[in-house]
Amino acid sequence: MTLAEALLIRSDLQKNLAQLKVRIANNVKVQEGDLPSENPNELIKTAENLVYELATLIARIHRTNAAAKMESGETMLSLLVKRDELEMRHKLIIDAIEAAHSDTERYSPREIRWTATIATAPLQRQADEIAMQLRKLNTVIQANNWQIQLLD
Repeated sequence: MTLAEALLIRSDLQKNLAQLKVRIANNVKVQEGDLPSENPNELIKTAENLVYELATLIARIHRTNAAAKMESGETMLSLLVKRDELEMRHKLIIDAIEAAHSDTERYSPREIRWTATIATAPLQRQADEIAMQLRKLNTVIQANNWQIQLLD
């Protein structure tokens, strides 16, 4: 199985677990005299098995990411850390731009007027550059995910 396939399976398991949590919550309490539509104890057992399966898969994914070397010599894990850093930097800049653009309600001309203290155009160019780096890095990560075999 490739790393990409494992990531797809992980996503499916996470969705299944979320659905099970909702089903459990919907069946742990019923009106007096009614029966639950599903046995919550059985749902919990199913969820526990799913959690174990998910944890085992996640451990394999982490081991694979730590060990897999790219052509550049970097590990997949280092690329993922770099992606996280770029995403945080991008969000920081976008949030600053949005804060500078947010309108403050003024009810009369005598109220305090707010002005932006940063130039947003250079920040937008920086955000666009980071977004481009992110797209390129994600392309490399995705391509490698289909080539790397999942470790046991």
